Amino acid sequence: MRTLILGGARSGKSALAERLAVDGGRAVAYIATAQAGDAEMAVRIAHHRERRPGQWLCVEEPLHLADVLRKYAREDRCILVDCLTLWLSNLLGDDDMQGFERERDRLLEVLPGLPGDVLMVSNEVGLGIVPLGELTRRFVDEAGRLHQAIAAVSERVVFVAAGLPLALKGTLP
Repeated sequence: MRTLILGGARSGKSALAERLAVDGGRAVAYIATAQAGDAEMAVRIAHHRERRPGQWLCVEEPLHLADVLRKYAREDRCILVDCLTLWLSNLLGDDDMQGFERERDRLLEVLPGLPGDVLMVSNEVGLGIVPLGELTRRFVDEAGRLHQAIAAVSERVVFVAAGLPLALKGTLP
């Protein structure tokens, strides 16, 4: 089952994904897309590491998400991707101008056929004001399109606000 978990910053979406991964009873591979570019981000990454069970396999991959999913997906495994919007930021900030489109297309191609469970966490950023800069507007637009495309191939989509999950598609256990 593919599950997309959306929410704002500090909404509880990662905690929900981690709970669903544990409750599923399968081995877990945690795919981290963040890069510690500054001290504040390093603290955020450390916080996530501390919360994760020690037996989870952790793979750090900032750009080539489809390759990692293909490599680690198994029928007896749950993959937790945290998070798609950081992955998007990494790709939009990369020197390869066509990198995002290529990697997005590869992700959307591989996602429907993956064995096991896949939990994908992402920030919903399209509920606020329209950003001033061209890059930030593109980020918001691309995130919205990415979420729509992933939601279309996911069996479950959940929105989290104030730690409370709301099933938009499918049901919560």
